[in-house]
Amino acid sequence: MTLQILCIFSIFCSLLANFVAGRNISHGGGVSDFHVGVVLDMDSTIGRVGWNCMEMALSDFYTTNADYRTRLSLHLRDSQGDNAKAVLSVIDLLQNVEVQALIGIQKSSEEDIVIDLGDKAHVPIISFSATSLSVSSRSPYFIRATQNDSAQVNAITSIIQAFRWREVVIIYDNSDYGNGITPYLIDALQEEQIRVPYKSVISVSATNDEIRLELYKLMNMQNRVFIVDMSDSLGSRLFLIANEIGMVSEGYVWIITDRLTNLLESMDTTVIASMQGVLGIKPYINASLELYYFTNRWKKMFHQDLNIYGLRAYDTISTLAMAAERVGATKSLFEKPRTKSNLTDITSIKTSGTGPELLDAISKTRFKGLSGDFYFINGQLQSPVLQILNVIGNGEREIGFWIPEHGISKDLNLPSHQMYTTSMANFRAIIWPGESVTVPKGWVIPTRGKKLRVGVPVKAGFNEIVKVERDMYTNKTAITGYAIDVFNLVMAALPYFVAYEFVPFMNADGSSSGSNDELVYQLHTERFDAVVGDTTITSKRSMYADFTLPYTEGGVSMMVALKDDSKKNTWIFLKPLTTDLWLTSGAFFILTGFVVWVLEHPINDDFRGSPSEQVGMIFWFPMSTLVFAHSSVNKLMNSKCIFRIETSATAYLYIKKMVDAF
Repeated sequence: MTLQILCIFSIFCSLLANFVAGRNISHGGGVSDFHVGVVLDMDSTIGRVGWNCMEMALSDFYTTNADYRTRLSLHLRDSQGDNAKAVLSVIDLLQNVEVQALIGIQKSSEEDIVIDLGDKAHVPIISFSATSLSVSSRSPYFIRATQNDSAQVNAITSIIQAFRWREVVIIYDNSDYGNGITPYLIDALQEEQIRVPYKSVISVSATNDEIRLELYKLMNMQNRVFIVDMSDSLGSRLFLIANEIGMVSEGYVWIITDRLTNLLESMDTTVIASMQGVLGIKPYINASLELYYFTNRWKKMFHQDLNIYGLRAYDTISTLAMAAERVGATKSLFEKPRTKSNLTDITSIKTSGTGPELLDAISKTRFKGLSGDFYFINGQLQSPVLQILNVIGNGEREIGFWIPEHGISKDLNLPSHQMYTTSMANFRAIIWPGESVTVPKGWVIPTRGKKLRVGVPVKAGFNEIVKVERDMYTNKTAITGYAIDVFNLVMAALPYFVAYEFVPFMNADGSSSGSNDELVYQLHTERFDAVVGDTTITSKRSMYADFTLPYTEGGVSMMVALKDDSKKNTWIFLKPLTTDLWLTSGAFFILTGFVVWVLEHPINDDFRGSPSEQVGMIFWFPMSTLVFAHSSVNKLMNSKCIFRIETSATAYLYIKKMVDAF
């Protein structure tokens, strides 16, 4: 309720100030008129909204600045969308009204001529809707109160890069705007290796049937990424028909330029419903209290939404009013021409004496308007940040920004050292056509079209590289092998779909149709589009085909299975000898113990006792000679009989000879 009271009070104050200002002007009061010509197409949305905003800006500005001694006087001319009428209106304003500035001019086809007229008369021309890069900027008297298309061209390219789409189709009308931006858009895309295989040009006077026929043609192609640049009237019909035939559904991608995005709020709800999931870009406007109040006033007065063209028209009037106050009025504003002629003779156009001074004052004017920071550098408006939107529900939702220095970002407040990036992660959540949250691939398998014919050699031997087998029952051919697997992986890695089929180079009976030289020559005759197989690169074959880099080495080699069966454990010492040798060694140990027991048992008490003790001695004695042989020798030396020693020594030497002989 408080906000409504403030708005009503603001309107009342504005009307009262206009009344007082009108009385001051009508009674003289030392106020000078500064004549400004306005040429607009009042049949267009931009023209109507722009003119209404200029009238409101004129009233608001002089309400706030009632002490200004120079006041703008606007002279409107309706071009009705006709180029010739627009040019004649400019000549009339320069010759008869002697305007000191011009505002408007919506078409690039008429701007070149008008710019020359303004340059000749030294009259600044300000356009708040001319975005085309084709508009000449050779004259310092042409001022663009909007960004040119170079910013949105780079922003669209960054979006395509972020989602790694490699092919797009551009749909545009054959107007000055469409024909102006398309070449620059194609160049920007191709610089990033993004192909434009098809351009769809739709006439501004196309019927619904003609639009439907063109969309059916696009539907039969494999590409599913479309960039649309056209007027709001034609664009509305395009999306209504596209949604009707199922092209605004899952798998499709639609990106619209600012020509459509800037006018989304003024479109019918049925059109918005047919554009669900569409991505769009438009200049970013920072929200402010002044913008909020003005938007409410606008809706109450005109019962329609406001667009950025109206805001810039509003700020253009403020800029021109401040510059006019600095320049003031002089007695001799125009120099008379030397000769008199008819209305259409441009030699009779007078030269403004305040033009250079006014141009300098405009370039030095800087303020915060409804559309943001409003100032010019080299005749261009400086506010290049673009907003990326997603059409959802009844309106649009912000999903990111494009900043010239940093690329795509979720936020505007970035550190100065932030690198330029086009990452998909820098977008907020996107709802794609068909209410899908999955990023579309950008292509589909076409329902019809030519397949890539890939020739394959047929030969005996080395089937691991290429193997061609024919099933005698089904008459189908199975093609496998290392080279085939490599080719399939390469084709699967492509960011777009390519239909292909393998065609064996063989006769009807299954035999080979020729050598590799003849196979490669089939590329020259266009029988095959490519050849896959173990084909050596030679100078002769290079005359008919381009070869990939070799991915296998030539020559003969052998492949064997490598088995590492080594076990790093305590029993590794058992590995050098075989099982039979270990059993033989154990048997001789037992034999040695038995022989010693036979010789020592009659005379040596150590070799007597119970049967188990004597058996244990047979096993223990040969083992003791390895571990602690000196103990056994000492026992023998301590014997009371020399014969015992000799007998033991003889037995030991006998056993040793047997082991050495083995």
